[in-house]
Amino acid sequence: MFESFLPPEVAQLTEETSIALARQIRRSPIPTSISPEPIETAYVHQGAGGTPILLLHGFDSSVFEFRRLLPQLAEHHDTWIVDLLGFGFTDRPINLPFSPEAIKTHLYDFWKAKIDQPVILVGASMGGAAAIDFALTYPDAVAKLVLLDSAGFAAGPAIGKFLIPPLGYLATEFLRRPNVRRSVSLKAYYDPAFVTADAELCAALHLKLSRWNEALIAFTKSGGYNFLSNKISQITCPTLILWGNSDQILGTKDATRFESAIVNSKLIWIEQCGHVPHLEKPELTAKYFLEFSTIP
Repeated sequence: MFESFLPPEVAQLTEETSIALARQIRRSPIPTSISPEPIETAYVHQGAGGTPILLLHGFDSSVFEFRRLLPQLAEHHDTWIVDLLGFGFTDRPINLPFSPEAIKTHLYDFWKAKIDQPVILVGASMGGAAAIDFALTYPDAVAKLVLLDSAGFAAGPAIGKFLIPPLGYLATEFLRRPNVRRSVSLKAYYDPAFVTADAELCAALHLKLSRWNEALIAFTKSGGYNFLSNKISQITCPTLILWGNSDQILGTKDATRFESAIVNSKLIWIEQCGHVPHLEKPELTAKYFLEFSTIP
C-alpha cells in the first residue's frame, strides 16, 4: 500500500486526503552535478493537461503539506510535488551540501528529468523563497509564479541561532518534540480545529528518516534564503501572491512588500486564514490559483 521508504507510522493516517497522498509518494534517482550518485528524490505526480504545476513545501516540511490542494489542482493540470533536497522523504546523502544553491541545482535536475517544460511554480513559506531563487536563475523554466505566505523578505527560522555545535543536535531534538511541533501547528492555523492527530502525524512523518537533524542543521547554518530580499524585484514572470490575513508565522507586512517589489504581480488576501491557506482554505486557494493559471 505504501512505499517501503516511508516510516511504518504512515499506516496510522486517518484523513482521506492524507492516505491518498501517502499512497502516491514515489522516489526516483535523480542524477545531479552536486552528487556523484543519483539522489533518491521523493515526489507525487497526479493529473494531466494544462501547464504543469510544481509545488514546493516550506521549512521542515514535506509533500504532505499539499495533500488537500493536490486533488483540486490535478483535476485541471498536470501537477507535481517534490521534496526539496534535505527535506521531506528525499534522501540525504552524506557529505552533500544542504544549502539554497544545492537545493536549486537539485530542483532543476528534478524538473529537467521529470517535466522539462515551463511550469507554474508554487512555493509555500520557505518554498516561496526557493521558488523565487529558482525563477531568477532559470527563468525559461517558470511560466508563472505563485507565492503562498512566502519567505524571502523575512529572516531565517529563529531556531537557527541554536543550530551550532554542541547545541545543534539538542535544538533539533527540541524541535522534534510533539508538544513543540503542536505549538507551531497551532500558530500556523487561524482555526485550531485543523490541528488534528492526522495533521500532526503528516507534519512529523519525515522526522523518522535518517539524517533529518543533520540536514536541518546544515541548511540553517548555510544562512538559508537571507540573501534573497534585494533580488525579489528582478522577478518578471506573472506572479500571484496569496496570503492568509491572520498569518502568525510571518505576519502580513511582507505580502504588500512582495506586491510592491514584483512588477507583474497581484495580491489576494485569504480571509480568516493563517500561514497555510493551502491546508486551511484549499478550495478557495485552488479557485484563485486556477483563475490565475488561465490568464494569458
